[in-house]
Amino acid sequence: MSASNGHFEHLTIDGDRWDLLAYRYYGDAAKQSVLLEANRSLFLDPVRVPPMILSSGIKLIVPIIDTDEVDDSDLPPWKRKVGNYV
Repeated sequence: MSASNGHFEHLTIDGDRWDLLAYRYYGDAAKQSVLLEANRSLFLDPVRVPPMILSSGIKLIVPIIDTDEVDDSDLPPWKRKVGNYV
């Protein structure tokens, strides 16, 4: 993984999945669409669905995205940020 120009590069290993990579980099598996859109050029046919499980050796672009501050006061204490107990 290396950072440059507002994105990271990730070299896949066997078994990498879009949702797991989104969770690793963004903390949210639902953000896999960000990864898919950034790497659309890897899949030549725009209609074809990209594979869910990636093979090793694929260089992916992982965009750096701004995260909004989240109000975690309604979360249980063990899921809140450290020091933000009510």
